[in-house]
Amino acid sequence: MQQHRAVSSDRSSQAPERTLRTGTGEATAEAEIRELLDDWIAAVRAQDVDRIVSHYAPDILAFDAVSQLRFNGVDAYKEHWRKCLALCPGPMIFEIHDVDIVAGDDVAFCHCLNRCGATLNNGGEKTSWMRGTIGYRKTEGRWLVVHEHWSAPFDIASGKALFDLQP
Repeated sequence: MQQHRAVSSDRSSQAPERTLRTGTGEATAEAEIRELLDDWIAAVRAQDVDRIVSHYAPDILAFDAVSQLRFNGVDAYKEHWRKCLALCPGPMIFEIHDVDIVAGDDVAFCHCLNRCGATLNNGGEKTSWMRGTIGYRKTEGRWLVVHEHWSAPFDIASGKALFDLQP
C-alpha cells in the first residue's frame, strides 16, 4: 500500500496531512486525479474559464453554493464560472485543503475543504471556507468531472450561510 499526501494549493499553510491507502492501480488513478486538481486550481487562480471547464464532462451536473440549485451541462456551468470570477477584482485566492480521494479504474471521488475569495484593492482579503465533493469518470482514457458540489453550512434559525467558519 502507498500513502499519499493531501493536496494543498498553499504549501506554506498546509492543513495537517491526511493519507489515503490504495492498491497499485488505484494509486495511479489517484495520482492522475491529483494532477488534474493541481491544474484546475491553477486555472481558477488564473481566472482562465476555458481551462477550468476543460476538466468537466459535457454533461456535468454541478451544485454550486452560488446563484441557483444546479447547473446542467458544461455551457451553463461555464457561464456561471464567468459570472463568479467577474466578482473577484484582485488576485484570486483558491486553496484546497484536507483532500481525500478514492479512485478505481474508471470512477473517482474527491472531497475537500476550499478557501476561496479574492484580494481586495486595499490589500485585504475577502474569503470563505466551502465544502466540496467532486466525482470523476474516466472515458476514453481521460478523467473528467461529471459531478461537482460546493456548499457552505448555514444557521438554521437565521437561514444565513456561515462563511466565517474555520476548519
